[in-house]
Amino acid sequence: MTVLRALLVCLVTLLASYSTIPAAMADDLKDAINALAEGSLKDREAKVDALLETGDDTVVPVLTYLAEGDLYFRKSDKQVFLADKTGRTFSLTDPISGDVIPDISKRDIKKVRVNNNLRRQIRDGLSLFALNSRDSAKRLAAAETIYKAQDASALPAIEARLAKEQDAQVIAFLQEARAGLTLTSDAPEEAKLSAIEILRDKGGRQALSILNEAAETSEGAVKDAASRAIVAIERMLAIWNGVQNIWYGLSLGSVLLLASIGLAITFGVMGVINMAHGEMVMLGAYTTFAVQQAVQTAAPGLIDYSLLFAIPAAFLVAGAIGFVLERGIIRFLYGRPLETLLATWGVSLILQQAVRTIFGPTNQEVSNPGWMSGAVELAGLSLTWNRIWIFFFALAMFGLLFALLKRTPMGLQMRAVTQNRNMASSLGVKTPWVDAFTFALGSGIAGIAGVALSQIGNVSPNLGQSYIIDSFMVVVFGGVGNLWGTLIGALTLGVANKFLEPFAGAVLGKILVLVFIILFIQKRPRGLFALKGRAVE
Repeated sequence: MTVLRALLVCLVTLLASYSTIPAAMADDLKDAINALAEGSLKDREAKVDALLETGDDTVVPVLTYLAEGDLYFRKSDKQVFLADKTGRTFSLTDPISGDVIPDISKRDIKKVRVNNNLRRQIRDGLSLFALNSRDSAKRLAAAETIYKAQDASALPAIEARLAKEQDAQVIAFLQEARAGLTLTSDAPEEAKLSAIEILRDKGGRQALSILNEAAETSEGAVKDAASRAIVAIERMLAIWNGVQNIWYGLSLGSVLLLASIGLAITFGVMGVINMAHGEMVMLGAYTTFAVQQAVQTAAPGLIDYSLLFAIPAAFLVAGAIGFVLERGIIRFLYGRPLETLLATWGVSLILQQAVRTIFGPTNQEVSNPGWMSGAVELAGLSLTWNRIWIFFFALAMFGLLFALLKRTPMGLQMRAVTQNRNMASSLGVKTPWVDAFTFALGSGIAGIAGVALSQIGNVSPNLGQSYIIDSFMVVVFGGVGNLWGTLIGALTLGVANKFLEPFAGAVLGKILVLVFIILFIQKRPRGLFALKGRAVE
């Protein structure tokens, strides 16, 4: 309770500091608050209603203190204050200006009387208070809350607000809330049929729940109309559920694209089965965590932009380790895929243990910046901002990498080595360095994938292991070394996983996808988009 009082006093102070209420309105509100000091308890009920109808946030702490028995008025001028006892004296706060008057004796003030009926009136009134707010966004939020709560006691307040509401969106929500309450009341049949039409147009699971209850408890025309509305809403929900699954699949596909696009490059150019690719993703995620901690310590005001600093840092860290790995181990094992698989698997274990030693074995949390938090409601969909940003970020990375391969000398050399290594070498292309920088590029992109993954889950030493198998499936399905194949393969497998999960479960869904890929590569061993060239043919 002490904390609540402190917050209410802070609210009064902030309102006083930033208030834009005209002086005349402030004087009227002050008079209405001071009027609580006079009259009987019955008169006070009408005065409380008048304060609630103002829609001014200033009345919230006043009525809260009144309900708790801590609203006092000064005997000398009948001015009302919020009172907090400090030892043997009282500290008074002006509800309008926020000015504090300390060390007031008990004999100089008198409590504003309150009883249980008045407390109940204040409690119910404050629960609907936002309906009368001057801010249309607050009225809209209040109307939505009432619609979800379906509290019959709110019906008079809804009717009163509808009589004077001007905002079309708020009116729509209030009418929907009234329709839901009408169906559970003893209203006439015509009113209930009209309410069913409103709820059918509204749609959604809340409307479906209300209509199901109405169908069970009603008879005749109301029951038939409710049943037809239920069928219509269920049909629409099925459509939106399919759209939602497609979005979830595209979201998963964008994550798989980021995780596998680097693997597609190294596998296509170098023919190396890199089992440490998942650890490059993990290193990118831990780099994001380290950058965020550094920004939090050095420049807390820039914490919302730490992700922008983490992207190049993760690319450089993972790319540098990939470069060292290629120069130190992999270049001695070309042409021996089984040995590269075993060697990179050993490197993955070393990197995991190194991260456990440095950061500890427990998961680390990377907070989302403000611009990636929350969700956007779009018709029947709820889209989280972090997934939206990751989806478009993955497409942007694909575009940049595609431009690198098609528009730069480095990309030309990489494509030449992919198609015919011996011919490229005979034309003066330094294939060992192409291999090294290609591996570093693929590892760096995996590090950037780790930045994205840190925004949708915790960071752990085993993070990369969750995506390495899926990444290989994407590369094989799309076509080794082909970027368009990787894009289509990632999005296709992501959507397929999300449609299979509700019926088969997450594990069995992945098994079914794997079986499909095995059967698919029996018919098309080079994947959807096979590379062309003498070496690959």
